[in-house]
Amino acid sequence: MTTTRRDGRREITSPVDLCTADGSLDEAAVGWSRRPLHRSNLRGRGRNKRWEYWCVTTPDVVLGLTVSDLDYAALCSIWALDTRDPARLHEAGATRLLPLRRIRMPERCGDGPVGIEHNGFAITLTPTTDGVHLSARSPEVCAEVTVTRPRGHEALGVVVPWSRRRFQHTVKQNTLPARGEVRLGERTIAVDGPDAWATLDHGRGRWPYRVTWNWGAGSGTVKHAGRERVLGIQVGGAWTDGTGSTENALTLDGRLHPVHEDLRWHYDPDDWLAPWRVGAPSGVLDLELRPFFDRAECTQLGVLFNDTHQCFGTWHGTVCLDGTVLDVEGIRGWAEQVRNRW
Repeated sequence: MTTTRRDGRREITSPVDLCTADGSLDEAAVGWSRRPLHRSNLRGRGRNKRWEYWCVTTPDVVLGLTVSDLDYAALCSIWALDTRDPARLHEAGATRLLPLRRIRMPERCGDGPVGIEHNGFAITLTPTTDGVHLSARSPEVCAEVTVTRPRGHEALGVVVPWSRRRFQHTVKQNTLPARGEVRLGERTIAVDGPDAWATLDHGRGRWPYRVTWNWGAGSGTVKHAGRERVLGIQVGGAWTDGTGSTENALTLDGRLHPVHEDLRWHYDPDDWLAPWRVGAPSGVLDLELRPFFDRAECTQLGVLFNDTHQCFGTWHGTVCLDGTVLDVEGIRGWAEQVRNRW
């Protein structure tokens, strides 16, 4: 690839390095892809961020696993929510912030295992021939879940360029079938059935110190022409504004449909459980998340600050793909606002 123009709408179709030899952004890497093609060959120290985040959703349980390397610390978490009794939602989890701890992360998405173990806390993400196995252990939560990637199932890869020295490569993939179990204390909950899905957020980049982002995702089915179709929702905002890139896409039966528009987000930061509205100016998507739980976290440790509101609920509304309008009703997922100083 020889092009040097910065075009977030350009489809990347062959392998490419994220960085040049001096560690700055390679302009040829800017664009989007249908499968992981970028090698995140980050250089230097101090501003690099690397992570793997997996979220598993079923009608009975939500599981979130984070393994991240912030360059100067490891920040990892295990979290689960028992949703079987809507009147008495039960959550449990653990977070580990380990200063000066480094975690080995593959440069390409899915190219190798990722793991951490520390005093009874452990996460391992192990690639398999057709997916990945998620294993987690903490004092309150244990999980063993196998995620399958159907053949030909597409993922959204995007490079977001703030500047030549600050940029991010992300891979988002949803509607991945999941099977296994999650234990919260004495409760064991099966991860199975046709509505058990996993979502991946793979990230590698060099970030500014202050950043705010919105992210939303969902996996489920819609009915069209007498049959069920598998629909994945991937929406973002704030952090990509003004870069020429977006991380917005819909996935239908494993086929990716990118949405190259800055979306309109409407939500109430004084009432996180009020509906969240996300829409595209073109009308390709008009969605509302109706939350039932706000996973709120706030961390302040010296220069490190994080304020997260990840609201889990169901998506409702419409999407338009290839001229066909599909009604979305009750697809499980989440929408979030995250503010970081890191």
